[in-house]
Amino acid sequence: MEDIFIEIKRDYYLKELIDRIDNQLIKIITGIRRCGKSYLLNIIFKNYLIENGTDKNHIIQLSLDENKNKKYLAPDILDEYIRSLIKDKDKYYILLDEIQEVKDFESVLIGFMHIDNVEIYVTGSNSKFLSSDIVT
Repeated sequence: MEDIFIEIKRDYYLKELIDRIDNQLIKIITGIRRCGKSYLLNIIFKNYLIENGTDKNHIIQLSLDENKNKKYLAPDILDEYIRSLIKDKDKYYILLDEIQEVKDFESVLIGFMHIDNVEIYVTGSNSKFLSSDIVT
């Protein structure tokens, strides 16, 4: 049996992300479980960046709900890792999926906001994420 894959275009949401590039704020994609947040960020938005000239090495992407990335759930290790990948003054895009998995993620994200050449995009889906200081 042949697998059928139909991509649902999310042009409206992609445009919302594009319109917020360079606004110096953390861009948060939130919603119910399994609604496509990760796909929007990690596939659609990432492809947009690459198709529009962003160097792949300037897209820092982590899915924090994957076992292979478990070590980055420690805030200091995540912070150090992300900063180690920023090598020059060109624009970097930080794409962090399921950020609420990181303890004290708010302070990590606020720290990234102090780096002049980064854009920060995160996904999250639970009540702990929505009740945190970062949303305000």
